[in-house]
Amino acid sequence: MGVFVFLPLVLPLTALPIARLAEQHLHPRATTRLLTLLAAVLGLCSTLCLGLLVVVGTAQLPGNPLPDGWSDPEVRAAVPFAEVAGAAAIPLLAAALTVGATTLRRHHRIRARTHRALDALPAGTDPAVLPDDAPYAYAVPAAPARPGRPARPGRIAVSRGMLERLDEDEVRALFAHEHAHLTCRHHRSLLAVRLAGCVNPLLLPLRSAVAFATERWADEEAARVVGDRRLTARAVGRAALIQRSAAPVELAHFAGPEPGPVPRRVAALLGPVPPARPWPPALTPAGLAALVAAAGTAASALCALNAAVALFVVLKAATPL
Repeated sequence: MGVFVFLPLVLPLTALPIARLAEQHLHPRATTRLLTLLAAVLGLCSTLCLGLLVVVGTAQLPGNPLPDGWSDPEVRAAVPFAEVAGAAAIPLLAAALTVGATTLRRHHRIRARTHRALDALPAGTDPAVLPDDAPYAYAVPAAPARPGRPARPGRIAVSRGMLERLDEDEVRALFAHEHAHLTCRHHRSLLAVRLAGCVNPLLLPLRSAVAFATERWADEEAARVVGDRRLTARAVGRAALIQRSAAPVELAHFAGPEPGPVPRRVAALLGPVPPARPWPPALTPAGLAALVAAAGTAASALCALNAAVALFVVLKAATPL
């Protein structure tokens, strides 16, 4: 197994350049899908390798429930610095799983609580207009059916204050933007990169990159629906200026109060439509960054697979019949 078990923990560094450059050369749809795939694969490989190290570390603990042969010198020799790495991996994996479970539970709790709040409004109203003078708008993803609770479709929630501050054309752009969040299922990409960041902090930059890409994707869809890029840019800019309370990070909102992303979104909408290519041009910094990220992700998957197979063979040989 050797050092291969450690490489997936650092190979996410290869995805950081493309996280910064993809938006400049790719359509936001392609950027979202590419970065989500990279984050998911690299996060899974990191989790697998931490799990392998935990097995080795747990086998060294006195009174552990694992077979006695798993603590033999032959097993420890398969992992460099087995005692230190195994002991460190146990709290690291426990912390990663705890943070991931907390994030997932919070996501479902906020979605369920928001749906319950929207259920109090008159049935069949979509978008759901909330009697609140604070300006905000966000998309609430669909909730699956559970025992004693029917399935709830995705809905758009907008406050009365937001509608009063935008003109009719800008409201159309707002609704088209939020509808794109629902139909394109952006909440899945946002949740995937958030969970990947819980496992490996090196993947945290991909979370902000995907959050921006999903907003840009929804902007492009809104501009296509309303047929006016300048109108969509104006609606995004005005909503950012008037909005004071942002939606929870689990919900995709129209325009938050952050000073950085909104001007970039407006500038992109005032420019031409991004090219609909799945991969950046090869002879560009983004193309090279994409190749580095793809190679790093493939290497991470191969290293994790190699480490898993090698440890399985070693443990099988050490297990008494």
